[in-house]
Amino acid sequence: MPVNELYMFDTIQPVNLSAKAAEEVRKIMQLKNIPADYGLRLGVRGGGGCSGVSLIIGFDRKKDSDLSYTIGGITVYIDKKHTMYLIGKEVDFYEGADARGFMFVDKSTVDLLSPRDDGNR
Repeated sequence: MPVNELYMFDTIQPVNLSAKAAEEVRKIMQLKNIPADYGLRLGVRGGGGCSGVSLIIGFDRKKDSDLSYTIGGITVYIDKKHTMYLIGKEVDFYEGADARGFMFVDKSTVDLLSPRDDGNR
């Protein structure tokens, strides 16, 4: 791996966790007794192509091919090969009458829907 490629991944955080998602991850880790050496795994399943990829979330140990980030006090593992699929995503947690669970949201969409300080919409 070229040196500048290594440093590129050290300086970016491809994905973010909302405060609600981080809170829910902490609850799950405590209630399900997730081992201390596990972190939150974010990644993709599938090979792309016509059907694309599915984004996944779970708990796992760090692997040699992982990048490691601390987001909201939570250790997050992402396989280097999956990074490009997660850039600009935010993991959020939805809780409503119709459903409850984690979801991946495009950060650009979150920014568009967030209230702006300047009063313009």
